[in-house]
Amino acid sequence: MNKQDIREIYEYNYWANYLLLDMTEKVTPEQFVTPSSHSFSSLQGTLVHILDAEWGWRVLLQSQGSTPLLKAEDFPTVDVLRQRWQEEEKAMWDYINRLSDEDLMGIVRYPGDEDVTRERVLWHCLFHVINHGMQHRSEAANLLTTYGQSPGEIDFTVFLNERKAKQKQA
Repeated sequence: MNKQDIREIYEYNYWANYLLLDMTEKVTPEQFVTPSSHSFSSLQGTLVHILDAEWGWRVLLQSQGSTPLLKAEDFPTVDVLRQRWQEEEKAMWDYINRLSDEDLMGIVRYPGDEDVTRERVLWHCLFHVINHGMQHRSEAANLLTTYGQSPGEIDFTVFLNERKAKQKQA
């Protein structure tokens, strides 16, 4: 994987995140926080978890430090969540833009569970963030659909098709 590949999958990541946020703006405040059987209880909790993972991994990869968990209650509205996500996106792009192809092949060491040091190739960690987000975006999409606000298809190929159509229009 090279830097351009990483950039492309992160472009997709933010496209999908903002599509979900756009649809989340259409649900009621009650639906936003209603408990569900999904991993992180509510639409709010699920979206905050995706943001938390993106932030936590970026900080870990940049400084090998850890972050406190983001709390759903600190994001009472979609606007507050969107603003924080935009800040994180900018920070992630700043980080990605400083990487080289060689950096992406480097080994990252970080503490894992039970004091075990993990070793991963950097691009594997960056890809994990996208893959992890997809799992929870699908949960959020399911919740949105049950609230009558389906985001539609959030597949990578849909993103590519939309991007290509926009490039032709420009």
